[in-house]
Amino acid sequence: MASEAFAKYLALLRRHPLPTAVDPADMRRRLDRTGGRFPDGVVGQPTRVGGVSAEWIDPPDSCLECSVLYLHGGGYVAGSIDSHRNLTGHLARALGCRVLALDYALAPENPHPAPVTDSVTAYRWLLDHFEPDRIVVAGDSAGGGLAVATLLLARDQGLPMPAAAAVMSPLVDLHAVGPSMQTRAGVDPLLSRRLVLENVALFIGDGDRFDPYAAPLHADLAGLPPLFIQVGDAEVLLDDAVRLAEKAEAAGVPTTLQVWPEMVHVFQASAGYFPEADLAVEYAAAFCRLHFGLSDRAVPNGG
Repeated sequence: MASEAFAKYLALLRRHPLPTAVDPADMRRRLDRTGGRFPDGVVGQPTRVGGVSAEWIDPPDSCLECSVLYLHGGGYVAGSIDSHRNLTGHLARALGCRVLALDYALAPENPHPAPVTDSVTAYRWLLDHFEPDRIVVAGDSAGGGLAVATLLLARDQGLPMPAAAAVMSPLVDLHAVGPSMQTRAGVDPLLSRRLVLENVALFIGDGDRFDPYAAPLHADLAGLPPLFIQVGDAEVLLDDAVRLAEKAEAAGVPTTLQVWPEMVHVFQASAGYFPEADLAVEYAAAFCRLHFGLSDRAVPNGG
């Protein structure tokens, strides 16, 4: 049974129906407006990495030897550092380490492959400043798919792999054919198959929807680092996450999949507002710390 605080959050979401069509400018305004702010003690410092805008996010007493490259969601057409401050700030605080939030190029002005080009550029920059085993690549929704695509392109370019990757509600199939696109259509208040496909059309254009650097579900995943996946049971992207986990495991990638009962799309973005979001962020942070070799903090209970 979900918490009372989550029930209130869900009721609020359901009072605001999904838009009837994708409007990138409107999506950007809405996401930035609801992105929240850093939790107490967490600070951000704008920077540029390889020419791409970014922000260092530091918790109190931050470990400066490790970094998470974070790639925000927003369907490849929206989202920003601003839209994800609550989530990245809570993740940084739970980690005790730096998070580098990236403002990668967005469609339709900058369609595929611009996002993955930017993210690999940022990853190369991090490799110049951190050991590979002190880097984790993470993201949510489209940014979760982008995180996996970043690993694939980096691998194929001969770059060393990071310590691990952690993704939340990843979008990894540009055809939107997972069974949950139908079975969860009536319960997901944040996303629908129609909206996914409209975003995809702006992102990929006339390109190949099987391109592994755009749709990593269709890639050979062999050689990727340990992968941590979280998804809500009440979201249309549930089977993107499940199929990604199955394919990664079949390719020999150590994979952890957490399916959270009753949770909706990227519920972790509401950390600080209901306990399921807080606990999910703690799990993601514990996974990162484990692969950084910083296992002094206990793994949380529950989930």
